[in-house]
Amino acid sequence: MKYASIDVGLKRIGTAIALDGKIVMPQNAIIRKNRNQAARDVNAFLQEWEIEHLIVGLPKGGSSEAEMERRIKHFVSLLELSIPISYQDEQGSSFEAKEMTMGQFRHKRDGKIDSIAAQIILERFLARQTKD
Repeated sequence: MKYASIDVGLKRIGTAIALDGKIVMPQNAIIRKNRNQAARDVNAFLQEWEIEHLIVGLPKGGSSEAEMERRIKHFVSLLELSIPISYQDEQGSSFEAKEMTMGQFRHKRDGKIDSIAAQIILERFLARQTKD
């Protein structure tokens, strides 16, 4: 099964894939100009890699949890998908991504951190699948 994950943000959408269901690789982030353009770009990304299951990061806990969940689910509703969608807790994934990459590259706003966060989200999802 080919999996992809997205970490939906207001400016960038981090992406990661696992084509064998095991090894997760971050991909280039999608820069978000508006939600329709971002949805088209995510659809193109999923088609390009022939993704069979999409994992979407959802923030659990925190003061704006309900608002962010609403925004993320609205964005996902804009995607033209005929594949299963699962939601995975993304709590702390961006912080963890920053910690993991400290000193490896300058933390610019190019989406690398967002895609590493997407990688962490997908790794968490796959780890949960092997336990169940």
